[in-house]
Amino acid sequence: MHIPDGFINGTTSLGAGVIAAGGVGGALRQSAARLKDRQIPLAGLVAAFVFVLQMLNFPVLPGMSGHLLGGALAAILMGPSVAVVVVSVVIILQAMLFADGGVSALGLNLINMAVVTTLSGWFMFRLVRAPFRASRRAVLGASFVAATLSVVVSAVMFVVEYAIGGVGGVNLFNVLLLMAGSHLLIGIGEGFITVAVVGAVLQARPDLVFGASDLTAEGGPRLPMKRFWILAGVAAAILVSLTVFASSNPDGLQWVAEQTGFAQGAQGSLTATSPLSNYGAAGLSAGAGRIVAAAVGMVVTFLLGWVTFTILRRRSPV
Repeated sequence: MHIPDGFINGTTSLGAGVIAAGGVGGALRQSAARLKDRQIPLAGLVAAFVFVLQMLNFPVLPGMSGHLLGGALAAILMGPSVAVVVVSVVIILQAMLFADGGVSALGLNLINMAVVTTLSGWFMFRLVRAPFRASRRAVLGASFVAATLSVVVSAVMFVVEYAIGGVGGVNLFNVLLLMAGSHLLIGIGEGFITVAVVGAVLQARPDLVFGASDLTAEGGPRLPMKRFWILAGVAAAILVSLTVFASSNPDGLQWVAEQTGFAQGAQGSLTATSPLSNYGAAGLSAGAGRIVAAAVGMVVTFLLGWVTFTILRRRSPV
């Protein structure tokens, strides 16, 4: 889903950059006012997990893969404003260190994956949950629907951007049809992953799920935080090792670009010379390099998230 340089013209990309800066800036201000000190390392942890989960491309159709976007997941765990910042940290790091997503397209990718996916996912989560009583089953059901549809909304947002400034002049209806259809399938995968993660956190520490804050009154046993962090570390190690099994097929956007004829517009990334470009590591085999890239990426996103929210809290007047 990461837009490379060249799919969208410079004027549209520049405008998207301005809009994205405004959206992320607003999220930063709201996060500073809302986030508590004890939540700062958790925000870094969510960023690290979104990063590594995005590396786990899963097969969707013959010749096409998909991966988690993570906006709805982050919003359900941390709240929408914090989630926008969390996913932004991931998207910026991917573009600058791993050459995943164009530098000139950074604003477009921030809008689609950090802002639109997160806010639409949160809106649908609240909408689906509203008619039901507070229960874990309602939280998980709403999580599935929100995560699934947030991917489709993000895909449609790309079509809107392509309609405004797309390069290649292909049939827009075909792009819309294939983007929505393929990303509905990817979204179903995202729904299952989101339910698995939210369910696991609900089981261990329901008080850490922002979207289930009304369930914490039920009480019940909670995993000690020290044990929670140990289990999170074990889960992180497992996910890093699983990245070698990720599908190498094109993701949904790249697949649609190839099917409709605008894939040739893609340009090489300005950060292609990064030693971790394309989630590899110079001098290592593909598998070993991917594991190193995943481990480094998780550590860096965790630290970036922690530092970002620590600075926000210190500057907050609250």
